[in-house]
Amino acid sequence: MSMKRTNVYADPEDLALIKEAARRRGISEAEIIRQGIHLAAMASQVWDEPLFSRTFEGPGRTLTRAEVRDAVADAARGEARGIAE
Repeated sequence: MSMKRTNVYADPEDLALIKEAARRRGISEAEIIRQGIHLAAMASQVWDEPLFSRTFEGPGRTLTRAEVRDAVADAARGEARGIAE
């Protein structure tokens, strides 16, 4: 991926946090900053489609925790088998 160089001003406290996070994670400070820029850019993104495009038919009442857990587990098993329901 091609990257462009840019300059930014940052608070010394933020730079110290970045330095510590980079040391702890074993990655460069620049990578921490790139990740932060990417997160900020994505947070400002306007999507053309809704986040959830699937619709589900329900019983017309609020599901119990067990019903939700079972539905999610069934869907996950189906996707793990390569079946899109």
